[in-house]
Amino acid sequence: MVSTFNTGSGGRIPRAQDNRGFPLIIDAHSHVHDPVHQHLALLDEAGADRAVLFATRPHPERATDLASFHREMSVLDAALNGAPGDGYQSAWQELESALAAHPGRFLGFRSVRLDRSGDQLAAEVDQVARGFHGIGELTPAPGAAARIEPVLRAATDHNGLPVVVHGSAPTTEADLSTLAALARRYPAVPLVISQLGGAHWLTAIDLARETPNIYLELSTASIVFAVRLAINELPDRTMFGSDAPYGDPVLSRATIERVTPPGELRDRVLGGTMGEVLGL
Repeated sequence: MVSTFNTGSGGRIPRAQDNRGFPLIIDAHSHVHDPVHQHLALLDEAGADRAVLFATRPHPERATDLASFHREMSVLDAALNGAPGDGYQSAWQELESALAAHPGRFLGFRSVRLDRSGDQLAAEVDQVARGFHGIGELTPAPGAAARIEPVLRAATDHNGLPVVVHGSAPTTEADLSTLAALARRYPAVPLVISQLGGAHWLTAIDLARETPNIYLELSTASIVFAVRLAINELPDRTMFGSDAPYGDPVLSRATIERVTPPGELRDRVLGGTMGEVLGL
């Protein structure tokens, strides 16, 4: 019997146990929390065995009031609009500390600086390939998605190291088309577009249908129908994710389970596909 973890008044969610033959459940998109134990509690509540973990410069979970939340969001806005800023080293150190403390729960991805030269990016990707499961979450400025091409080229040289790119605003519809064109140029690299492409989710689904190495991560989707359609059209290339702390693993998992019946399809979306991409 699958063990369960109490989710409070909302019910109980089963947690998969990979060492007993049950499917592995992987949250394909999350960021370092401060403190980390809060993140672990969320994963336990959602019944998630592991989580892909990205570094982060903003920490909205630290905010205690509206003013402090605005400060954290200003850091996020700058990052998503391509501002180099500072804080990379401390964010990467936070990531490495969380991975070292909880190697059985987190699958580390590390970003690279897109404002660097091609040679510098290749060197950074080489460093990532030696200690992480993939590259991301990359956040090129709106209209500048082409800047990830040196990353894809370098990832190809490392046996197709997976790459995750921010898909929601301020990513534009044209950026999604650029990402698809680049993915077709580097077919050995699994390119994961996060947040189901945000407001441009229909375009993201169309482009992914035409591009076999594009995967769609489903976190923070605002329309349940979009999640259902994405899974129906791309059953082998859609992934459960929460984008925690911005999203909630329990609610994100519930959305997947709302639109998929129990069985192989649901198991793939909740972790099987990400497990295959990472070679777990």
